[in-house]
Amino acid sequence: MTGKKRIVVGMSGGVDSSVTAWLLKQQGHEVIGVFMQNWEDDNDDEYCSIKQDALDAMSVADIVGIDMEIVNFAKEYKDRVFSYFLKEYSAGRTPNPDVLCNAEIKFKAFLDYALELGADCIATGHYARKMERDGLHYLM
Repeated sequence: MTGKKRIVVGMSGGVDSSVTAWLLKQQGHEVIGVFMQNWEDDNDDEYCSIKQDALDAMSVADIVGIDMEIVNFAKEYKDRVFSYFLKEYSAGRTPNPDVLCNAEIKFKAFLDYALELGADCIATGHYARKMERDGLHYLM
């Protein structure tokens, strides 16, 4: 990656996305953090509540010196991931909602939102499935 880029980082409040944001900022890029809220209901008594994760992400953004937004993707998650999970489960299958969440939320809804912010690219601390075809590299 050459030159200064506008990079939108999916921030979870965890170590991986925090280090990703910090490294990109250190490289001189314009970094914007986005915390994705993928569920409406949250029990504040639970360990690692959405509220606490968002506070952690905002704290990291403040320390790193980047702007931070909290974006509600709960409707997209329910429509694209959870409803499919329920349909498959009721048909006697055990789907993995994480696979669909990656494709539909983390790398679709999040990417679309980042592009609206004028992002040159996105980054996360997330694992990725990589593929090479004809000398080009793809994240799947």
